[in-house]
Amino acid sequence: MAVDTPPVAGDTSEPLPPAAQPYTPPATTSFYPSPPPLAPLPPRAARRRGLWYASLVVALVVTLGGLGLLYQDDISWQHQAASLNSQNATLREQLATTQTDLRTAVGTITELKTAAQHPNLGIWNVPQRIDGPDYYLLGNVPDTFTYHLSATSTGPMSVSILTIEQYAAGIGCVHNGGGNTNYCMHHSGAVQSWLSVTSVSSDFHLGEGCADYVVIFTAASAVTVHPDVSVTYNPAPTVTGVCGS
Repeated sequence: MAVDTPPVAGDTSEPLPPAAQPYTPPATTSFYPSPPPLAPLPPRAARRRGLWYASLVVALVVTLGGLGLLYQDDISWQHQAASLNSQNATLREQLATTQTDLRTAVGTITELKTAAQHPNLGIWNVPQRIDGPDYYLLGNVPDTFTYHLSATSTGPMSVSILTIEQYAAGIGCVHNGGGNTNYCMHHSGAVQSWLSVTSVSSDFHLGEGCADYVVIFTAASAVTVHPDVSVTYNPAPTVTGVCGS
């Protein structure tokens, strides 16, 4: 409400103009109707939408958690796979070594079986002296064995493999004046002879099925014989040599 202020004595000023009114723009004319106002969602629909968003968030969280667990599991499985691959490589090396050892063992067993079936035995390895042409060294060739004749001497020696009959003939030659021992024992019949040699090495097989052989050593002068004679058990399936005559 406006209140008029009474003029003051001596005040020649004009009265104040009326207060300004607020500007009101003219009304505009729209050629399109205004959209109707949005109706508010019913409470049940709003609740359903809220539940759907909540479910989506929960599903997203669960999915991300599951992916994280899968990633951790994948890393764990990769480490386990690498460890298993390393263990497999070690086992393969051990298997290869075991197979090599097995082959070696099989070969050794085969050799031992062969050795057990055909043992080799040394029967004469002590040096002995022949004092001259009337002396000799005599050895038997055992039956069912392969005879490995091996010897050296300090001078010329003569070696012969004789049958018992040939040996008897050589003794008869000496007794009958046919010659000295060094001559008669090698010239009254022999299966095999090595005359005036300083070494001999030979395998004799006729005794594998016959017990009728001897070996004799003689020399024209004094010598020392260094034998290295051995035999291998090797029985023949049938009689051999003069035993089959």
